[in-house]
Formats: sequence, structure tokens, C-alpha cells
Amino acid sequence: MNVTINEDGAKALVKLEGRLDTTNADQFMKDITPLMNGAHEEIDVDCTDMEYTSSQGLRMFLMLQKNVSARGAKLVLRNMKPHVKEVFDITGFSHIITIV
Repeated sequence: MNVTINEDGAKALVKLEGRLDTTNADQFMKDITPLMNGAHEEIDVDCTDMEYTSSQGLRMFLMLQKNVSARGAKLVLRNMKPHVKEVFDITGFSHIITIV
């Protein structure tokens, strides 16, 4: 999983590439920790090139969502492939996290 983070004022733009699973979840958490500690009003995640997420990846997104919500900010996941979005739908995560 490659994670690229760019800041644009109060907005953080994140690009995900590859698979998010147990083999790289710890690195993903390290990559997104600045987003959890930051003051961004919106975190916009481009999932165009995200190929897969496991339950461990879902857990990471849930932690990020809870953190962002607690400080009154917004998390948006964009451009998710249908087979990845299906995982979010089946698990109910698409009701917790904004996916467009």
C-alpha cells in the first residue's frame, strides 16, 4: 500500500494505491497518524487505485473516522472500485464513512 498525503489549506488530500491488509496495516497507521493528529477540517481520500481492503484495513478507516468526527472534521472516501465498495457496504461501513 502506497499512501501519498498532500495538504491544501485546511484540507488533506490522500491517495491510496494497492492493497490494505494485515501485512501493511501498521505502516498504513503510521502514514495516517499525522492526519489523526492534525487540524484538517476535511480529509479527502482518493481510492481510485486501492485494490483491496481486509478487516484490518476497515478497522484503520474506522479509527480515522472516529478521530475526525470527534474533532468536528469530515472524512470522505472517493472513487472506490465497485468490489472494494462492496466490502464497505456489506460490513455497514458505508453508513459510517462518507463514500462518494
